[in-house]
Amino acid sequence: MPQVRIIAKNFMDMVASLPAMKLDALYRNQFICEAILRSLPPLAKKYVLQLLYIDAPVTAKLLQEWVVADGSTKHKVAIDRLIQLKVLEAVDRKKETTYRLNPTFQTNLRQHLIKGGVLPREPMPPNTVRRPSLEELETYALGQWECFLLQLISSGHSERQTNFSSSMMRIFQRGLLTQSRDKEAPRLTDSGFQFLLMDTNAQLWYIIREYISNSEEQGVDQADLIAFLLELSFHTTGEAYNTNTLTDEQKSMIKDLADLGLVKLQQGRKESWFIPTKLATNLSLSLTDSSSRKEGFVVVETNFRMYAYSTSKLHCEILRLFSRIEYQLPNLIVTAMTKESLYNAFENGITADQIITFLQQNSHPRVAERVPSVPENVTDQIRLWEADLNRVEMTNAHLYDEFPSRDVYEEACEFARMHEGLLWEDAKRMRIVVKAEIHMHMREHLRGQNK
Repeated sequence: MPQVRIIAKNFMDMVASLPAMKLDALYRNQFICEAILRSLPPLAKKYVLQLLYIDAPVTAKLLQEWVVADGSTKHKVAIDRLIQLKVLEAVDRKKETTYRLNPTFQTNLRQHLIKGGVLPREPMPPNTVRRPSLEELETYALGQWECFLLQLISSGHSERQTNFSSSMMRIFQRGLLTQSRDKEAPRLTDSGFQFLLMDTNAQLWYIIREYISNSEEQGVDQADLIAFLLELSFHTTGEAYNTNTLTDEQKSMIKDLADLGLVKLQQGRKESWFIPTKLATNLSLSLTDSSSRKEGFVVVETNFRMYAYSTSKLHCEILRLFSRIEYQLPNLIVTAMTKESLYNAFENGITADQIITFLQQNSHPRVAERVPSVPENVTDQIRLWEADLNRVEMTNAHLYDEFPSRDVYEEACEFARMHEGLLWEDAKRMRIVVKAEIHMHMREHLRGQNK
């Protein structure tokens, strides 16, 4: 059974992985500094604000005194995070370690807090363009995201024709879809199945992360993309911004973000503009904090039946990944988890924990407050059925028998043990089974014994 884990790492982990020169370039943007500050743990924020107007290095001992006695663990996490993001610089002296804020970060955050930041673009005047209402914009964003995920499951399931850009299609191919032959239709990989069960914040970050990596391979500066994404989170939801204020690279990127529902593109007679949705303006929050819980729609009963109160075709297709659809009404999907449907999910790389987490995160409000929100007999049985598939582990191996003497057999056993490749031995009949990895070494060893 495949054991694949698709990971949606924290957005700031990618920022922290940038070289020091690129980070300094990022920290020249005041909005980036604020976004970094927002993303920090509470204690790390406290340290930054207390050190903001201290130009001299501060000793590690003094920083330790700023926390209560039982806060040493949080203190270490805060310091490590600040150093990873290169917001805090460690200055090693002979006697003790001292810290100071990154000068570029410190200067620009000061100016931002005192004077306030000015975005590189202002909203267009209200009377010049027709703006959709916030409700219409939210419906559009959710529709685009659902269409995006439906395209991933199967292009035939999309209710309307979708024309995703080549950049988006390359992201599909980066581990989520595979195509064994040119004429064969792409199919979901193990990671693709797992991706569909992730919460929206994690899915969004995964796509953004892959988009940034893919763009870097195309020669686009990674730091510029991150800066634009974080800048976008400071725009106002529902306001219109002229696309003429964007660079050529940003114009290309904004079209890709429209595919995901982060912005809505509109065209006038002479000008075009983009309108950020909540997915864009909450971007820096969404990629660092997935605590905001959306309203669920699933009720799981003790008899393994599920009632999904939803009109979404996407929800139906996701439930189909690990359950059998029994019938579907305009606003209700009734499914049943069976041994066969769950075995099929496990074979596709979905784990029991991922299914259980999905059901818990999407529990209907009527059952979400219960503890547990998913019946224990259901969660236990899902894990037991997964364990059934893990009883036997397949290992490539080679059998050796008909040894010329007992001494040769025992030396071969010892050789296999030394290389951690002995899987089984039968001393009475002088037979051993070794891992395929040491097969060639074992052959050379036995040939040397026969000379």
